[in-house]
Amino acid sequence: MRMSHPEDEDDGALFRSAIGEVKPLRKVETPAITRPRPKPRARMAEQDEAQALGEFARMLHSSTPLEAGDVASYRRDTLPARMFQRLKRGQYSVQDELDLHGASVAQAEQLLRGFLLEAHAHEHGCVRIIHGKGLQSDGGAPVLKNLVDRLLRQRNDVLAFHSAPPAQGGTGAVLVLLARR
Repeated sequence: MRMSHPEDEDDGALFRSAIGEVKPLRKVETPAITRPRPKPRARMAEQDEAQALGEFARMLHSSTPLEAGDVASYRRDTLPARMFQRLKRGQYSVQDELDLHGASVAQAEQLLRGFLLEAHAHEHGCVRIIHGKGLQSDGGAPVLKNLVDRLLRQRNDVLAFHSAPPAQGGTGAVLVLLARR
């Protein structure tokens, strides 16, 4: 049986005897941070928005963009002319509406795609999309109006669209005739 000494009981003393003499470090004054930390930014969202704007700019340059007062109009060859005339006059009952005022290009594209999917799921025949006239666009072409025009032309479920009659939004909105399932 081994006898224990009082210094064996003191871990701190044992530690100090094991490491020997130490020299304290000089205290270094750390300068205070004078500038506030930058606010966090949604860099991925900014990158997505820039990419969407870039793609949209390429679309605009590939064809003549619509101006604020221009009528947006499109008809598939398979749609009878009389149905298109009724759409132009606003004679179809609008079953749902989407207002894109204030949306960015990326937001508007996402909202429009989701809205059309939902309209198709509910088997709506005619919907209205309010894009505005683009009078706030810095002297350029109305961005949302042109986005709506280009996107609707690319969709298989869109039979026709036309700028709304003046009482339903005029050239700041389009009436869209959708294919049923």
